[in-house]
Parts: sequence; C-alpha cells; structure tokens
Amino acid sequence: MTRGDRPSDPNGSLDGRHIARTNAPEGAVEREVNSMGNRLYVGNLSFQSTADSLRAAFAPFGSVTDVHLVTDRESGQSRGFGFVTMGTAQEAAKAIAEMNNATLDGRPLRVNEAEERPQGNRGGGGGGRGGGGGGKRERW
Repeated sequence: MTRGDRPSDPNGSLDGRHIARTNAPEGAVEREVNSMGNRLYVGNLSFQSTADSLRAAFAPFGSVTDVHLVTDRESGQSRGFGFVTMGTAQEAAKAIAEMNNATLDGRPLRVNEAEERPQGNRGGGGGGRGGGGGGKRERW
C-alpha cells in the first residue's frame, strides 16, 4: 500500500498519528509529533503484586508519579492489571522498553502505553422488566 492509498483525516494523519506541519515551503519534509503519554498499562500481574512492588520495579526508569492496581469491586482482589504513571514520556518509553516481558512476582509483564478510555456511553444499564402490560382486561 502506498502513501496515496491510505485514508487520511482532515488533520493530516495517515494512520491515527499526528503530523506537525511547519511553515516550510511546499514539498518540505513533515515531522511526526511523538504523542506518547506517560501513563502505562501493566498487565499479567500476579495477584500477590502490590502498588509498592510495582512502584519499586518501575522506579529505576524515572520518577513514578502514580500507581493504580485495579481490583474487583466485590472481593477486593486484584484483577491482574494496573497503571503506572511516569514523570515524562521519555521515562515511560524507557520503562516500556525495559519492563515489557520482564518478570515481576513470578509473572512476565505486559507493559505498553495506556489507551484513553472512550468518552460517552460506558455501557452498563440494562435490567428493567421489559415491555408493558395491558390495561384492564374484560373477563368472559
């Protein structure tokens, strides 16, 4: 597939990444903006992993500003994944490179940039009792 075959959005993105345009003459090279965030998804965590053990594992790669382990609402047990926020995008990139597939508490981690939650309707709802009944019915 050539560049011309790819769909393009009005912002000049060919594949969802942002492209920075300079005031350079036409035909000049465009540079891609690194839109990497500093929030990381960390998956395949052991149920024995704690926020402190996660913080300690990521600290060698920069400042860890936040750690959030996701737990089950009912039982309070870890769901096996969490999020680590690094101080900068560069620290986050370094942590991904070093920690993806690294072992923590006996499990190989899955580490990548966290995706933003979709906004709007978050599902749920449901339930209810279904359709209405009828009014009063004549008896024969």
